[in-house]
Amino acid sequence: MEFTDQIDPASYFDSYEDLKVHELMLTDQPRQEAYQKAILGNRALFEGKTVLDVGAGTGILSIFCAQAGASKVYAVEASNLARLARAVVEENQLQAVIEVSECKVEDFQLPEGERVDIIVSEWMGFFLLHEGMLDSVLYARDKFLKPNGLMFPDTATLYVAPCSVPSRFDRWESLSGVSMRCFGRALREQNSGNPEVLTVAPEHLLYDGHIIAWFDLMEVTTEELNSIEVKDVIVASRSGKLQGFCIWFECTFPGDGAEEQLQLSTSPSASETHWKQTVIPLPEDACEELEERDPVAFSLTMTRNKETNRRYDLQLTLLDAEKEEHHLPCECHMTKCILMKTHLEKMQVEEEQH
Repeated sequence: MEFTDQIDPASYFDSYEDLKVHELMLTDQPRQEAYQKAILGNRALFEGKTVLDVGAGTGILSIFCAQAGASKVYAVEASNLARLARAVVEENQLQAVIEVSECKVEDFQLPEGERVDIIVSEWMGFFLLHEGMLDSVLYARDKFLKPNGLMFPDTATLYVAPCSVPSRFDRWESLSGVSMRCFGRALREQNSGNPEVLTVAPEHLLYDGHIIAWFDLMEVTTEELNSIEVKDVIVASRSGKLQGFCIWFECTFPGDGAEEQLQLSTSPSASETHWKQTVIPLPEDACEELEERDPVAFSLTMTRNKETNRRYDLQLTLLDAEKEEHHLPCECHMTKCILMKTHLEKMQVEEEQH
């Protein structure tokens, strides 16, 4: 199953001139609140500091930084939305602090010898990397951030879980009293192999979430983003219909250590965001009923497209749980795992007795 959404590099920046895109982001309350709390809740980190906002859009994150006490904010926006951002800055009477530049960050220059204390950016796309803006953020980090500088956000984690997708399967069993299975089947075939952006209810997850990748944004390199692969056996934590795999992400922000680390989550159990979740529906003949403790073996690769590095190809493969190596101890119902778990528990008891 592959996802090969076509994105023209030039149109990537043009798309951000569509104000409806920004309306969607600005009215995404969990997104807004996460950044506002992360910045304004850490005034001590921003007071008197120099900040770079990569992909500034309408400039709202730059304004948060100025409100938190930053002495200088460089807002870099590649599209002509930069002109609107300047107007927003002036509307809030912050032009003495915020300087808006209409260019790609790769073409941006700081005053000679200057580096910034903090980089802020809302770079995340669908299934975290789909828009590919992280490359630009990492470029900015390597070129402009002071050695002891901060990144907002500072970590990102990708998750996957097997799930039910009733909106693509079950709803067509009986629609207003009419069986529409053939339509549902045709719809799925039309979208065959393509992930869909959907809202997944928490009760439709068959597992709480398996980590695909974790990124420390102070350390990760663009080369590490070229290909991400996971191959594993997940044990179902609840019964249900296996109809697809759900992907989501979480990001964390720096803090002063006194409070719990603030995070922005796109998990099905969190408040809904404009990212929703990304679902890879399974072919109908691969769907099955799962019971609690059933093992699900799979591999998932996310590979940067060689022609357009702002998109990724997804490849999901179901594997034979009988043949794949399981984690130890494994909670699944397979005989080999039950025997191994019993053996490990016995060894632990013997060690405690000695």
